[in-house]
Amino acid sequence: MILLVDKPAGMTSFGVVARLRRVVTEKRKIEAIRKGETPPKREKVGHTGTLDPFATGLLIVMTGKDTKKCQEYLKKDKTYEATICLGKTSTTGDVEGEITEISDVKPSKAEVEKAVQSFQGKITQKLPAYSAVKVDGERAYKLARRGVEVEMPEREVEVYAIEVLDYNYPELKIRAHVSSGTYIRTLGEDIGKKLGVGGYLTALRRTKTGIYGIENAEELDVLMEKLAK
Repeated sequence: MILLVDKPAGMTSFGVVARLRRVVTEKRKIEAIRKGETPPKREKVGHTGTLDPFATGLLIVMTGKDTKKCQEYLKKDKTYEATICLGKTSTTGDVEGEITEISDVKPSKAEVEKAVQSFQGKITQKLPAYSAVKVDGERAYKLARRGVEVEMPEREVEVYAIEVLDYNYPELKIRAHVSSGTYIRTLGEDIGKKLGVGGYLTALRRTKTGIYGIENAEELDVLMEKLAK
């Protein structure tokens, strides 16, 4: 089964999976008992690409035999809408980090458009320290939380399309269609650096993964209620 979830802010992707696993497992147990079969102890449930806790939007969750397709969907391109706060930086690249004021210079709309468009195409990103990437066998974010400084690896990704949706300093809203593995937090930071004023994400929403769009997703509570029935 493939479930399209509109992930709420403030919840981890693992948290979404855990809540759905409980409901789906209970549903499978009831079905098995009705058929006179041995009920499963725990239904297989997995997602196809992590969203940060502060982020919202499309999280594809797969259950049972369909979990084998999770890796396939991890490689699909994705579309995001992001809000960048210019003039400041964050230790995590988003609202959850320590914020530092960098500049009060207000870039013009033309400067912003030019900077944003310069990221279209193949680009190299340095992976964020607060990420799940493993460095010497340990998750980078765990090292970062302990204050351990490491040289993060770089990765080539592709921005297929990027556009400015709105700009009212210090808020810059963009939409980006990107390849798998692209960090939008890093993209926001790099746009701020390009403008010479710094920047970090205050909002992030995934609107598409592969052929699936947010318009077909359901809020977590609504989906859980439907599954329970």
